Amino acid sequence: MLRPPSQRTLTLSARAEALQPSLTLAIAAKAKALKAEGQNICSLSAGEPDFDTPAFICEAAAEALRSGQTRYGPAAGEPALREAIAAKLSQENQVPTRSEQVLVTNGGKQALYNLFQVLLGPGDELLLPAPYWLSYPEIARLAGASVRLLPSSAAEGFRLDPAQLEAAITPASKLLVLNSPSNPTGMVLSRQELEAIAAVLRRHPQVAVVCDEIYEFLLAPGHTHHSLAAVAPDLADRVFSVNGFAKGWAMTGWRIGWLAGNADVVKAAIALQSQSTSNVCSFAQFGALAAISGSRDCVHAMAERFNERRQLLSDGLQAIAGLQLLPPEGAFYAFPDVSSTGLDSMTFCNRLLDEHGLAVVPGVAFGDDRCIRLSCAAANSSIEEGLHRLERFIQSL
Repeated sequence: MLRPPSQRTLTLSARAEALQPSLTLAIAAKAKALKAEGQNICSLSAGEPDFDTPAFICEAAAEALRSGQTRYGPAAGEPALREAIAAKLSQENQVPTRSEQVLVTNGGKQALYNLFQVLLGPGDELLLPAPYWLSYPEIARLAGASVRLLPSSAAEGFRLDPAQLEAAITPASKLLVLNSPSNPTGMVLSRQELEAIAAVLRRHPQVAVVCDEIYEFLLAPGHTHHSLAAVAPDLADRVFSVNGFAKGWAMTGWRIGWLAGNADVVKAAIALQSQSTSNVCSFAQFGALAAISGSRDCVHAMAERFNERRQLLSDGLQAIAGLQLLPPEGAFYAFPDVSSTGLDSMTFCNRLLDEHGLAVVPGVAFGDDRCIRLSCAAANSSIEEGLHRLERFIQSL
């Protein structure tokens, strides 16, 4: 006999059971809980700029609110914003792009989710250089695909070896992820490296590429961002770019990103979005339009501050005995190797938080259990205090 509805046990889907929660959010939640208890917590775990969104962007969104931009909009995004993103890609990235090749999304993460959903399925394989941003494999598995890791280490510069890539490609390989500047390592792919990767891809026409360029403006001196579709225009039809306003314009909470590439694939992603979230927040898109159409002075000013902080963090880490660091070339992270302590990264981070009140992220979340990730998206004083706490912890071991 059936049990009453109140006594029935609900079961989760297999994909929900397999989904791993974000370790970065778990560490952040633990740090907040300890702080709420009155403990003195220093956090270098944040993956977001600590600057305010520039005022002219906020004013553009406020004006859109005042003028009634509060209704449903096109699922693909406001036409003017799609045009502006296409112009940005065409002019700044040297990737000729039409507005119909652009989808405005709820942050860069939804752009990745939509693309993986329309390109990947059971039996397909994602090629993923490691260390990697922690959401890539989970989003691929939600699409039913498997993940083939392409590991690298600090000794190798955290760089993708073209020979390693070629050897990893199978008939099931469908999509390659390139993230430059990289989260978590700060590695930046050079033009020569992209040319070598393109040479491999030409021999494997079934493999598409998604280039996550969310940190493109955050580059250490001497480094330049290059878009793969500009370096290898003959591959442009199977190269997709994912980007957004979160990091460069300090707009993390606005949740506005974009997907750009092959028009037929983007059309499928638009259809998917129309059946999931529909349009991105209407008035927020007008703030994004002001951001991308306006001066880059605010972006460059914040990037300069990050350069100073990144150098401060790198110098401090290199001065700590027991750590090995490949100095980051971009983004706002450092990814030192702490394996000489004999602790796995999760144990290291939990003890560091419990014993010295410093929150950082374990490298196991990014596919490398030898390392930890620290962020320089914090004031200089917080970075310096974090370095002191880290050094004291390592000395206590």
